[in-house]
Amino acid sequence: MIHPIHRERHLIERIGWLRAAVLGANDGIISTSSLVIGVAAASSSSSDALVAGVAGLVAGAMSMAAGEYVSVSSQADTENADLVRERTELSTAPSSELAELAGLYVARGVDPILARKVAEQMTAKDAFAAHARDELGLTEQIAARPIQAAMTSALTFAVGATMPLAITYLTPPEHVSLWVSGGSLLLLAMLGALGAAVGGASVLKPTFRVTFWGAIAMAATAAIGALVGHAV
Repeated sequence: MIHPIHRERHLIERIGWLRAAVLGANDGIISTSSLVIGVAAASSSSSDALVAGVAGLVAGAMSMAAGEYVSVSSQADTENADLVRERTELSTAPSSELAELAGLYVARGVDPILARKVAEQMTAKDAFAAHARDELGLTEQIAARPIQAAMTSALTFAVGATMPLAITYLTPPEHVSLWVSGGSLLLLAMLGALGAAVGGASVLKPTFRVTFWGAIAMAATAAIGALVGHAV
């Protein structure tokens, strides 16, 4: 009896967009709330903090998009260079590449004779895909996607930054720092928990980590803003 193929979807398939999304939203909340708190500590006008926050949103989203695109493009260039080299080696030295593939299977615990047979079968089916996966560790699920990473980071940064801006707009000037810091820490905790849940990880540690560093950033900018405000 032939059983139907069971298609599994593993969490590793989400790693590309999940990393960019969590990084973008996290950075949007922390940088914008810190900027708003710093300006609010230096000025009694909530409009100054709001303008600074909006400017930070636009600049941050563009910076995230550009940074992610350049970074992931560099990764993609390296991957492509390795793939071109591997394709060349397969065409010029197929026997050596076959022995290398068999050696990889032996190193993982496969019997040498069986490893040779497996390598031959994998090579017969798709030698390039076999070497890309087993020798270079490159698969479709984790391949670098610069445009996807850039767009995801920019969008999620803007969404994250909008939240502390909304709190700033709705809060009386004398309570901006308190409400923005409290609301942003709550948002960061929720983001950390959500990212951990989507990625299939434990919730507690990522939640504490992102909240802790967010609090450090806000406290630092509040202190600097207060010092600058008093000095000026």
